[in-house]
Amino acid sequence: MSSPKVSILMGAYNRAHFLEAALAALQAQTFTDWELIVPDDGSRDNTPEVARRLAASEPRMTYLRHDDNQGISINYNRGFARCRGEYVAMIDDDDRWCLDNKLATQLEFLDSHPDYVGCGGGLIIVDPTGQEMYRYLKPETNEAIRAAMLFSNPMANSTTVFRREAGERVGWYDSSIRYSGDRDFWMKMGLLGKLYNFPEYLSYYTMGSQNTSIVHMKPHLKTSLMLTKRYHDKYPGYTRAIAINYLQYWYAFLPPGVHSAIHTTAARAKRKLFG
Repeated sequence: MSSPKVSILMGAYNRAHFLEAALAALQAQTFTDWELIVPDDGSRDNTPEVARRLAASEPRMTYLRHDDNQGISINYNRGFARCRGEYVAMIDDDDRWCLDNKLATQLEFLDSHPDYVGCGGGLIIVDPTGQEMYRYLKPETNEAIRAAMLFSNPMANSTTVFRREAGERVGWYDSSIRYSGDRDFWMKMGLLGKLYNFPEYLSYYTMGSQNTSIVHMKPHLKTSLMLTKRYHDKYPGYTRAIAINYLQYWYAFLPPGVHSAIHTTAARAKRKLFG
């Protein structure tokens, strides 16, 4: 069996009602030489039933069921181990790609720029009903991405495509990190080669009650603070970045009612400043 050009990795957890729409966005791509790997991190809803039904009608899809919830990093690493493509594209189960030529455009860029290890783009933030809340672009150039690396993750996970060989070289996700594994991954990738973000909106991102950055805000921001310290001498702006990351961590200790009242405004302000 020949290997596909692209392996698409879609992490799944308790969001069965989004799976069909996410798959449909992949099937609409003009580039069709792909496989879909769906590792399920111990869902307790009807994700197994829905995923198996979809896989029965989509031969490019492989569903990997895991009974225990072990976190995003371990779940993704299980999926990475099954990827066979030259490139890996990321998408979460509750997100959808915006453009039918997304894969084709990103593959053309990476094929013609061998010094780049990965690329991504902007996000359209929607609520669980699909209603747009706001949108933002990520830093475009490699220089701008490096300048933002200690402040925030400048690569939006569900928009990214990268070289599988590069992912293997950096050791995929750090399995000791339960939260912010994608940020650590892109910090490692940025040390290996150049990165680029298209000045286009490539994916919808669903902002809901199951987002780990909201549900597990304290450990998520604590990990973000740890990663800023881990890469303090690898990227510019450490002094300012560590101050901002401490401020974010303290924010997590505010009462839940305060979070719900200002979270969207705070998130938009952060994206405007750091991408």
